[in-house]
Amino acid sequence: MNKYRINEIKLKLNESEKLLKEKIAKKAGIRATDIEEISLVRKSIDARKKPDIKLVYTIDFKTKRKLKLDLAPDRTYRWPKENLAKDKKVIVVGFGPAGIFAGLVLAQRGYKPLIIERGQDVDQRTKDVEAFWAGGPFKDESNVQFGEGGAGAFSDGKLTTGISDSRIQKVLEELVNFGAPEEILYKHKPHVGTDILKNVVKNIRKEIISLGGQVCFGTRLVDIKLEEDQVRSILVQDQEGTRDLAVDHLILALGHSARDTFSMLYDRNLAMEQKQFSMGLRIEHPQELIDKAQYGDPGLAEILGPAEYKLSTRTKEGRGVYSFCMCPGGQVILSTSGTGQVLTNGMSYHARDSKFANAALLVDVRKEDFPSDHPLAGCQLQDHYERKAYQLMAAYKIPTTPIKDFKGSTLSHCLPDFVVDSIIEALPSLGRKLQGFDNPESILKGPETRSSSPVRFLRDSNFRSNIKNLYPIGEGAGHAGGIMSAAVDGLRAAEKVIEENF
Repeated sequence: MNKYRINEIKLKLNESEKLLKEKIAKKAGIRATDIEEISLVRKSIDARKKPDIKLVYTIDFKTKRKLKLDLAPDRTYRWPKENLAKDKKVIVVGFGPAGIFAGLVLAQRGYKPLIIERGQDVDQRTKDVEAFWAGGPFKDESNVQFGEGGAGAFSDGKLTTGISDSRIQKVLEELVNFGAPEEILYKHKPHVGTDILKNVVKNIRKEIISLGGQVCFGTRLVDIKLEEDQVRSILVQDQEGTRDLAVDHLILALGHSARDTFSMLYDRNLAMEQKQFSMGLRIEHPQELIDKAQYGDPGLAEILGPAEYKLSTRTKEGRGVYSFCMCPGGQVILSTSGTGQVLTNGMSYHARDSKFANAALLVDVRKEDFPSDHPLAGCQLQDHYERKAYQLMAAYKIPTTPIKDFKGSTLSHCLPDFVVDSIIEALPSLGRKLQGFDNPESILKGPETRSSSPVRFLRDSNFRSNIKNLYPIGEGAGHAGGIMSAAVDGLRAAEKVIEENF
């Protein structure tokens, strides 16, 4: 039996997927009865020629016939060769996507990782966050940034990524195995939604524990103890006090909000450097406006789902301005992770049934914009404007303004001048690309400061830092940008630890 892949199979919106077999057969030059089995690889929307919108499929199919088509690639995950002794102590710091998938693979191969997370489990964390949004107390170790699932647990749960890696299939299959909808295996722009993602994360944690791993919440990394360029033990703090934990391999899966841990690692001479990032705000529109602009007929959203967009332009000075983390049918949320800070993010549930769409509208921040040459200067820049937003609002409250009032508004004072000027210059250009985007009544909220880490921890091809048994991974370490790339980074790091061939 031969397995082939065929692309660009198109259906009109009123056509049934039952026709796919016939269309595959016609394009392949065979009879439909020659096709033994089909599996959906990719499903996307082609809305370039409105109103003639089509669904586009990539499909793998099996047949006994030999065809002049590309063979379907083998998407089976290849497990790492096990050279690491099973009694070695592997500690993972952080239980966001990178830490979760590093811990999962280690546990699946018979190791017993100890995973520590400074925040709380996802159920307690959700209660704490919702209470904070309702005007309750802020908890600096249980919030939108810290806790089980990482920052992605309060997001749209997007699984799109710019990376190309065979491990993506492993991540998607595991997410489905632990409760994500099967559609993420083939949708062109898959997303889980914060409501479902929380349960998926919890189920993975239970699996890690059932396989012999440990997950400790409310446990913060305080220090690392070095001997001959290696970590021999770590100092952690929980509600019972501080304690030493011996370690053979330390995987650091920090989020990009763990600034206190960054500072400690800098003091311990972990090699790191500045990394460019972006700052800006959230722009919010009625979802119907986006549906009309993208589909022509907003009523098609009931068939195709709420419309998305991805926009970019450059200012006269060459600064990039672009949309990021677009949340159809979502909401803008307060994403504070430290006392006296105000910052935003976007979030949506799986149904994406809010009447509003939002996206980050970001501007490139270059190293010359940083206040100094210090590796953590980007963190200082973020912190400065997050605290300024809190001071100007005198509360944990998001500064909000329509586009027409943005210049000189409280929100504009929560961002660097070059960011404000770049956004004002870019809006008409973006409005020409997406009708209504720059409507003067459209709402701006911010600041949006944590799109990516402003620091990168250096590592070699084996994922090791200058501290030989310390592996910095994921978004906080500056080696990923989103749930999927962070999860893949976690898999790759765990593989290197397991192989231990250096």
